[in-house]
Amino acid sequence: MPEYLAPGVYLEEVSFRAKSIAGVATSTTGYAGLTRYGPVQYVDGARLGPRSSEPRLITSFTEFERVFGGLEPLAVDRGDGIPVSEGYLAHAARAFFLNGGTRLYVARVFTAKADDDPGLAFAVVNLPGDSATWRARWPGAYGNVLVTVRAVRKRNVAFADARFGGVVQAKALGRGAVVEITAGGATPPADGSDLVGGSLAVVDTDAAGRQTFHQVGGGTVVPDAQAVVKEVVLQVSVDPDGDRVDVYNDLATHPGQRRWIGKILQLDDPEDENSVVYLDTPAPNDPADVGTLERAATLMLALETRFNGAPHPASIRLDHGNDGTMPGPDSPTGLLGREADPDVATVKATGLEALAEIDDIAIVALPDSGSYIDDDNVRARAAALALIGHAERSRYRIAVVDAPQGSSLTEIRAFRGQLDSTYGALYHPWVEVLDPLERPTQGAPPRRILLPPSGFVTGIYARSDIARGVHKAPANEVVRGLTRFEANINKPRQDVLNPEGINALRFFEGRGSRVWGARTVTSDPEWTYVNVRRFFIYLEHSIDLAMQWAVFEPNGPQLWHSIRQAVEDFLFVQWQGGALLGSKPAEAYFVRCDRTTMTQNDLDNGRLVCLIGVAPTKPAEYVIFRVGQWTADARN
Repeated sequence: MPEYLAPGVYLEEVSFRAKSIAGVATSTTGYAGLTRYGPVQYVDGARLGPRSSEPRLITSFTEFERVFGGLEPLAVDRGDGIPVSEGYLAHAARAFFLNGGTRLYVARVFTAKADDDPGLAFAVVNLPGDSATWRARWPGAYGNVLVTVRAVRKRNVAFADARFGGVVQAKALGRGAVVEITAGGATPPADGSDLVGGSLAVVDTDAAGRQTFHQVGGGTVVPDAQAVVKEVVLQVSVDPDGDRVDVYNDLATHPGQRRWIGKILQLDDPEDENSVVYLDTPAPNDPADVGTLERAATLMLALETRFNGAPHPASIRLDHGNDGTMPGPDSPTGLLGREADPDVATVKATGLEALAEIDDIAIVALPDSGSYIDDDNVRARAAALALIGHAERSRYRIAVVDAPQGSSLTEIRAFRGQLDSTYGALYHPWVEVLDPLERPTQGAPPRRILLPPSGFVTGIYARSDIARGVHKAPANEVVRGLTRFEANINKPRQDVLNPEGINALRFFEGRGSRVWGARTVTSDPEWTYVNVRRFFIYLEHSIDLAMQWAVFEPNGPQLWHSIRQAVEDFLFVQWQGGALLGSKPAEAYFVRCDRTTMTQNDLDNGRLVCLIGVAPTKPAEYVIFRVGQWTADARN
């Protein structure tokens, strides 16, 4: 109760309504697997940035390409002896957005070939008695980029400063700025020409603001009254694959400058969070050390000319980047990943365990899981079990499982027979598409590739949720962006697959390619259908989040009424939307939270028990019309 200690008028705000429950999003999807590039946890990798190596939220395939690279194959041996393999996760992301997905978290998995081969590209730039190194921010062959450095001369900034007796100074330049000084009467170097070390100087300032110009190799230069003084900065272009060029302008080579190259292109938190490379170089900034100033000019010369007679502009190709090896399906260094170290803040979660830390995700998949090639699909099954186990532990998400590539009817049934969970759904067969990387060639048949169905199916899940709601079974939905399915599933074959919980992808004449199944891989008849499982996940998660306010409230009739009212209002909306059976609310759900659901022992131990029952709608899998003969003289 508020305190009233002095006479007066007191206004108080009170609430006369129950707190509302907002439904959680159900279409957010998470993938873990191999990509060409992008954030991933590795030894001495980025760790201080706002998102560093954590799973990244992607909202379009264009964004995916910038963060994780494109659709080009990976140089990872998946066990079939082929030196390169399709980037299944990238293709799944493309299919996800093509089929209506909107939000996708990606946890990249990378397994190095050896401890001394982390797969990181680098290139050393030699300075006199020193060096700087261009390094890829993340492992992968995508990091073998071409870096081009150009010197850019700005306008003449020389002026006679009356405060210092008319001595020539450089307008608006601080300590560490690199300038090119041309004596009066001489012709300044043309824009785009090579830098000359003897013409470069670095600005220093004293306490009074007076500038001095330090030359490389020692000594200072005093510009004459007609001298031309131009600030020199760097422009760095990074070309990963010919289709993308990142350009960084106005870069300085001294850490005292606002756009110091070591800050703009740094490992942990660069200006462009999707930058491919960073410059590994010391950052001395000792005001009393003239050598730190001279190094700014030396570094600029080294980056721009590489001190090796390279033609202008200087270009350098990073090397030693590789795509590593195929990760194990259920190991701490593979797709399953490991949890974050509670005692070491810099050791973060990886793989599926990284996705477990993101509460928004409602659908998970491993697009690489069905591509394991081994006898009896041992590793593919291990990946499926790891994915389903992750969904069960996370509680509020469902796993979309890919059948192994090339599975026959017998093989897919054997694979399904080793899975049993209400939190997983299995889809078969794989999907054939035209290779989006291949340009049309007259007279040549286009290349076709096979992709796991999870990318297409998760996009359809999201599309159905947005258009109809999570209570609608994500089936009888058109599959977009394919040529055909790997295998033809007709009705007799589906008569075998459907009772066993294997969801078929089928082609129908005049109706296109569709998802024709919505069952989980469970033996529990109560949770046969995907939409029922996901609808209960939606209800439980929504109530869980919305009822956090009730913790530590006085456990009495007033609290019980508020909770009961909030849940009933939420379920009434679900019933109105067609998610629950019944011609009236009493037939669709009930909510009890009173002394009939709690004993005195519950109250003494701080437990509030609310009992909720709902009658979900289930899909009309078998639409039956009974037709019989009717005589013409029949009477009603």
